Amino acid sequence: MKIYLASGNAHKKQEMAAIFAGHTIVIPADEGIEFDPAETGSTFMENSLIKAKALWNLVKQPVLADDSGICVDILNGVPGVYSARYAGKDRHTGTPDGRKLPQEEQNRLLLEETAEAVAARLAGTASHKGIESELRACRYVCAMILFLGPDRFYAAQETMEGTLIPSLSESRGTGGFGYDPIVILNGYGKTVAELSAEEKNRVSHRGKAGAALRKLLDDYPRGIR
Repeated sequence: MKIYLASGNAHKKQEMAAIFAGHTIVIPADEGIEFDPAETGSTFMENSLIKAKALWNLVKQPVLADDSGICVDILNGVPGVYSARYAGKDRHTGTPDGRKLPQEEQNRLLLEETAEAVAARLAGTASHKGIESELRACRYVCAMILFLGPDRFYAAQETMEGTLIPSLSESRGTGGFGYDPIVILNGYGKTVAELSAEEKNRVSHRGKAGAALRKLLDDYPRGIR
């Protein structure tokens, strides 16, 4: 099946092509389609549906869309749906001029805001042993939709639990993208950026959501049309 991916991200296309092996994954740019919908939703699922509908209206073919981001517990879920636009404390929804900061700058600002929140939480606490790491708990969230028409779509939402590193100097790994070098995956002892592509597709938020929809495609009688 040919599936249009509602994204301009080449890394994401590679991940989806691996998860949906046997299907052809195409991004709008591959066919010269201009695609940049306004992501105005307040949840990952709302944004995923916005993107899916927008691309389906252009191609009238099966569309795969996802919205994902990182949520830090001590920051009450920030940056969440604004992960791509995050610009630090008091600028959770982005810069005043809409300019996207370089990813390393976003990583630094998120670690600094988290460290400040952790310090405030621990103020006056006698022993911090083992607590600081727990307070840096975070998770990636991915809401993914396989959109077949205005009244026909399938959705999955998954998470990948982790812990932020204490400072940018401890960033590790060259794989992945986004916040991956600053997130230690629970139970693995290494950052998401240190995972192999196979490992990441197996345990990541996007990989698990994609696997759920892939299973639906594989199990659906006579295939989905």
